[in-house]
Amino acid sequence: MADAVEKLILQSDWQESLREQKGKAWVTYKCGDKLGIHGELETQGISSEGLPYLIGSDGFSVDKITKYRIAVTYSGQESSITRKFVAPQITYSTIHDLKKKVLSLDVTPGGLGISSDSSEHLRVWEARTGEVRRELTGHYGDVYTCKFFPSGIVVLSGGADMQLKIWSAETGDCAATLIGHKGGVLDTAFIDRGRNVISCSRDGTAKLWDVGQNACLYTFEDCGGIVNCCSVGIPENSYSLGAIDIPTGEREVGTENKLLLLACENGTLQGYGLQSRKKVLELDCHGAVNCCCFISNVHVVSGTQDGHIAVSDIRNMRVPIKEWKESRAAILSLVPHKQGFFVGTGDGSCYFVNEQQDTEVELTGSDCDPIYSLSCDGSHIYSACRDGNIRRYSLNHF
Repeated sequence: MADAVEKLILQSDWQESLREQKGKAWVTYKCGDKLGIHGELETQGISSEGLPYLIGSDGFSVDKITKYRIAVTYSGQESSITRKFVAPQITYSTIHDLKKKVLSLDVTPGGLGISSDSSEHLRVWEARTGEVRRELTGHYGDVYTCKFFPSGIVVLSGGADMQLKIWSAETGDCAATLIGHKGGVLDTAFIDRGRNVISCSRDGTAKLWDVGQNACLYTFEDCGGIVNCCSVGIPENSYSLGAIDIPTGEREVGTENKLLLLACENGTLQGYGLQSRKKVLELDCHGAVNCCCFISNVHVVSGTQDGHIAVSDIRNMRVPIKEWKESRAAILSLVPHKQGFFVGTGDGSCYFVNEQQDTEVELTGSDCDPIYSLSCDGSHIYSACRDGNIRRYSLNHF
């Protein structure tokens, strides 16, 4: 049974609204499926630094406000909760057409971004300015996933055309196309430096590829339906990844000691020894599993279409360490950060969950538009949204 969670919801454009004289922003306290308690924050004046003096109604108050962050407290008869809200430092509205959904993005520590939308566009851009540097042309239909190789100068993409493509971010040339899936490619993962990669698809399989020869080395077939997400991690040394029955060839590099996670539409999170090809774990979830990732060498997190988040220990997958639901919206994206993780949801909520599985910070800006993808470059977190915008948040504002 998932835990009922207390949360605060703040008007998405609070940063602009509260800077006006007599500005107002609505705020709501919610616990599980109970009716919410609604209030307002109102500006009573502006300081010399340009920050508003605020008062709240109906049990709401403001602890602290800066240019990009506000801490709001609700104190009621049965509860007291404080949450920080962080506004985007920059909103990029010209990388993609605002009438199109931004489906995927990735950003390198070196300052390059890659993103894709629902109209075949795949674009490389400057992370600092949002300036588009080049268009990568060759996919047909939605481009569901795009990621930089660990080098930061090569891109791997996959889409509705059932193809994986490898691109030079510097020239825009397509160096290779990997063909073999019989349904749209939904996600990818790298093994070490990327001589081998993993893809997963609507066709119900995950494939291990040799990038150098554009060849499929192995297909994981018994997944029970659509595979929405894949993730590769290194578990602790004592974890058994299954016996290796057939020696791997020389074209397979770095698969030893790796665990492959698959988020499956049939409501399971599955794990395979990447080199052994053996299924070594399975977690039955509440609904279709949309996303998953490693947050340590023993802990993984998964998110479902019906809004459940589960943090599990791979050494004992029968019962999650913690399972909860903050809203009815689908969990669409998970990104690890400092033993915790960021969450993007179908109702536009975006938040950080810390190592103790407590929600610390909400990222605002999306007005109920789904967050399809998230990427962290170490100093900023970026979100890809249905409204066509890419938003950048500074981790220093946390």
